[in-house]
Amino acid sequence: MEAIWILLLLFVLIMLLGVYAAVRTVRAAKRGIDRTVHQARRTVEETRLRARQLAQPGAAGDLAQLRLSLRGSMRATEQALQAAAPQDRSLSESLGLFQRLSAHGQDLDADLKRLEQEPDKARIAALLPELRQRTQRITHSADSLRWAVQERTQRLAHDDLDSLGREIELETGALRHWTAAEPEAPRTEAPGPGAPGPAGAGARPAPEAEARLTPEPGPRTGSEAGREPESPPSPPALGATPTEPPTWQNSWQKPWQEPTRPENPA
Repeated sequence: MEAIWILLLLFVLIMLLGVYAAVRTVRAAKRGIDRTVHQARRTVEETRLRARQLAQPGAAGDLAQLRLSLRGSMRATEQALQAAAPQDRSLSESLGLFQRLSAHGQDLDADLKRLEQEPDKARIAALLPELRQRTQRITHSADSLRWAVQERTQRLAHDDLDSLGREIELETGALRHWTAAEPEAPRTEAPGPGAPGPAGAGARPAPEAEARLTPEPGPRTGSEAGREPESPPSPPALGATPTEPPTWQNSWQKPWQEPTRPENPA
């Protein structure tokens, strides 16, 4: 029994979903048909106005020209607003202003259409200046609103493009991170046992220091008087390890040794 109720409930749900889908389809088809009929009527009307503008010069041609300019400006502004409104929510106030302007445009178009059936050409000529002024005011307002919407859309597109370009530059810099790394400094290896030491390690001492190391010659004895002074040996080469002390170091006189004085012959 419960299975039967469940089946009936599923059947009812399926029927409701089918009816809802059929209604939506019919409404969408009706809107499409209405849109097509409206566009066809508008095309026929504008074609008739163009033909009248060319075929009937004078007041009738001026009325047709005013209607064409009014309808073209209002249609272009409506299309621009409808295209930009879904992407920019701040255009809601602009849509409200255009609806109010559309009411004035429809009233003016109706007045111009009634004057087309007026047999008195003098009356039409008398009313044309005021109608032309109304048409210019409405078309100027519609054009200003349309141009502002177009400039705003272009500005938003440029700002979005600039922001996208900056993000792409950051991303490319992050992808090329290896180009920003600095080169490593060359390693300094410790000198080996046979490598020369730092500059100045085996340099010869300064002349002042050498003079301080050289002892002052004392008075010679009788045995030393006959000897010729020995020339000091040349200093060892740079980096060489001396094996024997220099011979001139043996001639140093120790401070506690007194020099031998020569005997006084007297």
